[in-house]
Amino acid sequence: MFMKTKLAALAALVVFGTASAAQAADVTGTVQGVADPDNVVVYIEHADGNFPPPAQGAVMDQKNIQFIPHVLPVVSGTVVHFPNSDTVRHNVFSPSKVKKFNLGIYPSGVTKEQVMDIPGAAVVSLLCAIHAQLAAFIVVLQNPYFALANADGTFAIKNVPPGSYTLVAWHEKQPAGEIPKQAITVGGGGAKASLTFKTDYGRTGDRSGK
Repeated sequence: MFMKTKLAALAALVVFGTASAAQAADVTGTVQGVADPDNVVVYIEHADGNFPPPAQGAVMDQKNIQFIPHVLPVVSGTVVHFPNSDTVRHNVFSPSKVKKFNLGIYPSGVTKEQVMDIPGAAVVSLLCAIHAQLAAFIVVLQNPYFALANADGTFAIKNVPPGSYTLVAWHEKQPAGEIPKQAITVGGGGAKASLTFKTDYGRTGDRSGK
């Protein structure tokens, strides 16, 4: 009898987990009002739960005297790896109050790392003490429900649990008081949104693959 009860409980957990996964849906839409929407991070401001960072971490490369990608969204606690894939020495440092660090100067082929152990949402700016033209941003977020928009302004945030949320669009040139937000409700069919920046303050740097 005990074994049957235990098996029944396990079966119920499997069914519940499958049903919960099936309820997750995508949030899709567009961002408008900036010249380079592919540098816009669209994210859910807060979601209930604990979200461990990915075990493999994330990568902010240095190649052709650029940070690649220019904008890197990550979950809070993520280890970011900074390989130097260039042919010259580089430096990575952040002057941001939320996360100040300096990885020093290091040669080609070397990788250094830094944990983004700050609560999201927060923005960490990156610079290089050797090459003034190098600049990039790490957008640290509370949950994994985010996406970089495409060059045409479309975006898709995958597998968002059902519920009511605030959707936010971030762009490095936009003042904090002007970033667009939209209330959304995610149901079985997902949700659609349109986020518009009121003013185009200028194009940012290039992203990987452009």
